[in-house]
Amino acid sequence: MIAYMKKHERYTNEMLKKKLTDKELQELGACHQRQIEWMQHERMVHLLVMLFVCLFMLLSLGFAIINTSIAAIALCVLLLILSFAYIIHYYRLENGVQRWYLLAEKIKKRREK
Repeated sequence: MIAYMKKHERYTNEMLKKKLTDKELQELGACHQRQIEWMQHERMVHLLVMLFVCLFMLLSLGFAIINTSIAAIALCVLLLILSFAYIIHYYRLENGVQRWYLLAEKIKKRREK
């Protein structure tokens, strides 16, 4: 997902460096807006998954505290690692979408000139 975002960002930046007609800028803006909408959906899904994984990690921690066993601790550690991975992934996704908003503004400003 992150590689896809970087590829689209590179493409959009390369297109913005070129001398584009108004129609080409409009098409670029429409394409970029569709990509943003798709990524916003992905971001929402990843947020929900991340929140549930973190919730289950906290529940397993509570269970491990009440009913200490190797399996409960192993489950807690596994979910903790998965939670960190999701938090990092969501952070990168969020920052990527924020950069895309700036690109959309650049496209809009170019069209207004």
